[in-house]
Amino acid sequence: MVERDGKPRQRRPDARSDVRVDQPRELSRRTLRRPSNLSTESFGVLSEKFARFMGTPTFLLWMSVFVVAWLGWNTFVPEAAQFDPRSLNYTLLTLILSLQASYAAPLILLAQNRQDDRDRVALEQDRVQAERALADTEYLTREVAALRIALRDAATRDFVRSELRSLLEEMEEKGLEVRLREQSEGPAPKG
Repeated sequence: MVERDGKPRQRRPDARSDVRVDQPRELSRRTLRRPSNLSTESFGVLSEKFARFMGTPTFLLWMSVFVVAWLGWNTFVPEAAQFDPRSLNYTLLTLILSLQASYAAPLILLAQNRQDDRDRVALEQDRVQAERALADTEYLTREVAALRIALRDAATRDFVRSELRSLLEEMEEKGLEVRLREQSEGPAPKG
């Protein structure tokens, strides 16, 4: 393409060159960005804290106090002051408890999944450590067996003493024989 002044028109770098009319466009997913200070890890930690708190007697006690106070207020005070009347079967309380349960269940499951992941990692580390301990034990067993074999071939103190005694006895017998020969034949010629 040529512009009015006769120079060729440069294509802008941001212009789409891959746009084709005969093919459908690829859908690009635009997801909502989560707040930068809320990472997956921090959300997981928060859900674990929430799940732990929901399993405490304190939570059960305060939840029971809340429900009893709600029911008491909406049952015994005059109808003009009730905000969730008994005649409507405590609809607002039911909705609040359902909403709480609908958020609690996934948060508890998330906390359990995180605990399962931690347990899996811990089991893997235990398995690796057990393999290492087994390898060390097998190595030490082979070394002890090699030492036993080497010690079996090594001369003991008693064995060396018995061998020296027998050599001494042999030498004494030969020395006696030499002396006896010398006495019977006479002194050996020097020379």
